[in-house]
Amino acid sequence: MEMLNLSLPAANKFATEYIIQSDRISPYFDYRYNESQSYEKRIHELEGRSFMREELASYIEQFMGKFPVSEQVGISLKKLQQNNSAVVIGGQQAGIMTGPLYSIHKVLSIVAFAKEKERELQVPVIPVFWIAGEDHDYPEVNHIFTKSGVKMNKIVYPEKVLEKKMVSNITFDKNICREWVDGILEAYGETAFTKDLMIILDEAIQKSDTFVDLFGYIIMAMFKDTGLLLVDSGDRQFRQLQKEILKKQIRMSKEVTQSVFMQQKNLLNAGISNSIDITAHAANLFYYDEKQHDRLLLEYHQESALFTDKEQSIQFSLEELLQVAEDSPEKLSNNVVTRPITQELLFPTLAFIAGPGEIAYWAELQQAFRHFSIQMPPLVPRINFTLLERDIETDLNELEVSLEDVLAKGIEGQKNAFLQSIQSDQADSLFASLHADVKKHYRCIEDYAKTETKGVVQLLKKNEQKVVEHIQFLQQKIQEDIQLQHSHIINKYDRTGTALKPDGAPQERVWNALYYMNRYGLEFFQQILNHPLPFDGSHVVVKI
Repeated sequence: MEMLNLSLPAANKFATEYIIQSDRISPYFDYRYNESQSYEKRIHELEGRSFMREELASYIEQFMGKFPVSEQVGISLKKLQQNNSAVVIGGQQAGIMTGPLYSIHKVLSIVAFAKEKERELQVPVIPVFWIAGEDHDYPEVNHIFTKSGVKMNKIVYPEKVLEKKMVSNITFDKNICREWVDGILEAYGETAFTKDLMIILDEAIQKSDTFVDLFGYIIMAMFKDTGLLLVDSGDRQFRQLQKEILKKQIRMSKEVTQSVFMQQKNLLNAGISNSIDITAHAANLFYYDEKQHDRLLLEYHQESALFTDKEQSIQFSLEELLQVAEDSPEKLSNNVVTRPITQELLFPTLAFIAGPGEIAYWAELQQAFRHFSIQMPPLVPRINFTLLERDIETDLNELEVSLEDVLAKGIEGQKNAFLQSIQSDQADSLFASLHADVKKHYRCIEDYAKTETKGVVQLLKKNEQKVVEHIQFLQQKIQEDIQLQHSHIINKYDRTGTALKPDGAPQERVWNALYYMNRYGLEFFQQILNHPLPFDGSHVVVKI
């Protein structure tokens, strides 16, 4: 395994500017992630705040009891209870079989950065992964992609979910899941590691009831020796710890929304588009309505002093909603505005590991944090990885194609240029001449028919079209035959594109971790942590 650091643009312009800490971007954040003094200052700030450390550690220990654990996990729990400890945190949805690779990349970033800062600051720093189990977008998490030939196929988990449930509450049939996973591994092909991987996946399926359970089990099977801790934002017990935070957010809903609007205006004035879709009445909390089996986004209407959903099918006074937070906090959940605040009030956060989209919308929250007398933590861009297999690297070299170009732009341009280069100029010239002659002679016949036999003009046009179609068909077949003679090179373009930039998308958004564990072993991703990893915006290529 070898690491190669490349300089590539981020997924969006804002993230690219953030990585270099441009003067246009930095005023919307409280820390510069690339300055060591930021973390010393942050530790000092955390010393002046109090956290429910004992309660958090107790909850996490109970929650993680169903997952593979290690001595390192126990050490992390003890560290969390220490008053001088901090966490590096980040999160993602609970994709089935861990979802796209970017979830794994975020785990790697969290663990690596926590280890780095613990060494530098000489204080306990714990890696924490926040599973977004309260999310309701099941179609986003119910599939993975597998390779079929030189293409990627979307494989959707077969069980339907008709109600709009939190992912934390979506259960699955163990037998159906096992058969589905068997099909995936069969598509990957058996290797020396398939049997061990299947044992782990069998255990995960048998010991899990929900998609969050399944996600958490596999993640911990991969990373338990790093001391990683997991929480599930959709878990009822975790929500019990958030009662007072929810009450603060209910009381401050108007002020929070106004502060987001103000920050969005500041960003627009600086020529930066907004990421968060928010209305003037937003309360920035969801309420789960059991009658409708739906999660409803709450609004606050000052004229009536009521919290309602958009359709006003439910309504609460301030006192009533505060009572919901006290008695049934599991009925309330955060939206994109309040989740970061909840996370920050719960954990002594040294740094938040953020993807490109997260960096953009966190910039709109700076003033919202002020209402809770806290600052935003340093936002550290997660590492973007590309996994480069040896055979794909060989294809790149033989094609004389730049890895940087493929990662930045895809390979279709180079492939099309090659296809153009192998087209037969002589054949193109002959067919162009044939087309011109056919058109010329049919016009002569048409002119004759218009004066002598008008009844066959339409038939003549249909006949011309058929002749043209036959000529085009023959031309296409000749070109296909030429391409067939060069199919070994075309296949290299297709293989490379599918491996590194499938359908023009980043590898991390399509490929799944199971493929690499099946081919290179269960310890593959943890082995990446044995190498120094940069947190400077570099794109890390892992040569396998």
